[in-house]
Amino acid sequence: MLVTALGISATACGSGESPQSSASGGAANVTITVACQPAKTAPKDRQAWDDDVAAFMKAHPGVTVKSTDQQPCFDPKTFGPKLAGGQMETVFVVPMTNYGDVIAQGQALDITQYTSLIKNWNDLRPDHRELLVKDGKTYGVPNVHYSVGLVYNRALFTKAGLDPNTPPRTWAEVREAAKKIAGLGAGYVGYGEYSGGNTGGWHFTQAIYGRGGSVLTDDNKKAAFNSPEGKAVLQNLHDMRWVDNSMGSKLLVGWESLMMAMGSGKVGMMLGAPDVVTDVVTKFKGKVDDYGITGFPEAKASLSGGEAYMINPKATPEQAKAGMEWIDFRFNTVGKGRFDFARGKAIGNPVGVPDNAVYGDSPTGKAIQADRVKNASLPVENYQTYVDSAATVPPKAEPLHAQELYAILDVAMSGVLSRKDASVDQLLADAETKANAMLAAKG
Repeated sequence: MLVTALGISATACGSGESPQSSASGGAANVTITVACQPAKTAPKDRQAWDDDVAAFMKAHPGVTVKSTDQQPCFDPKTFGPKLAGGQMETVFVVPMTNYGDVIAQGQALDITQYTSLIKNWNDLRPDHRELLVKDGKTYGVPNVHYSVGLVYNRALFTKAGLDPNTPPRTWAEVREAAKKIAGLGAGYVGYGEYSGGNTGGWHFTQAIYGRGGSVLTDDNKKAAFNSPEGKAVLQNLHDMRWVDNSMGSKLLVGWESLMMAMGSGKVGMMLGAPDVVTDVVTKFKGKVDDYGITGFPEAKASLSGGEAYMINPKATPEQAKAGMEWIDFRFNTVGKGRFDFARGKAIGNPVGVPDNAVYGDSPTGKAIQADRVKNASLPVENYQTYVDSAATVPPKAEPLHAQELYAILDVAMSGVLSRKDASVDQLLADAETKANAMLAAKG
């Protein structure tokens, strides 16, 4: 997920407005639209964004920035049509799974000549920059990199008699912890999981990767999830839902559903990257001190994804330059914009979550981490097991045609969570047939 988006960065949202120079005219005056302003339900973050817009425009006379605030900013059902219809903002965000398609279809501007406007460009991880290069041309600025861990509610662990400083490391331990949390009473859910809106398939992919399985064969021609690892994922969820009764009875469809449940303080654990902690607190009213993240249970690999900022191919040179300067100002400057940890702490955001790896251990990355620790509002040791795990667990990218596959796998996830008599073998066989047909059609 993604999502994913970290903190108040998120994936693109549309206004239906094509980029155009401002009516006051001339090369010196330009208007750009930018995604993704925080929602009105997060007034402090929204004000911080608006303050940054004002500061940026003051530093760049003649540039007008218009923000869009649709939430969630990335919707797989509307993303493609918006791109195809030319309704995307001047500056928009694309998830890693869509890089290839967007670039191949000419829906992102070649920004090679503008990369020097990102002052710390050379400190961005080369492997992430390379993902945005085709035929020697660069089409985006890496913005987020994540790997998946286990997000958990430390307060619920304590309430259930569990030690929040020794979170589960195996799936057996996850099951036992989930049962104890669900046993706290009505409304408590030990382990939360998605079942639709492409998020079910996304989390299935996280889980099968962690167990050492794959979604596609190495040549990307056939489905590979109808495997012992895939069956173990669904069987474990079935048993937690129907044998342990530790997952609640409500089907969670779409990114917001589980995030809202986690923010309510009634869900014990879920799979997620560090930005889940940030979003649960800033967007879904979770208590800052309650959440931690640890390594993925028994991880043999971890789903790794991210997002990048791109520029609308219809942008004028003046708009492209202004857009890149905005990306630099808001998302790539130590101590400013999203990296203004002092401001984040002052407005009550959880500071200390290890939620950005696009700069790695470069000088910029080290400066960002030092500033994060200096301004931490949360004990950084709450995330150390995740940091240690992320450093040793091999990353694994999302599969080709990820969104289509996630939609297919949603059905299997929904089936096992909604029907006690659901056949794991049949659910995976049906999904395999649909996935292979889709892959054959794609060529």
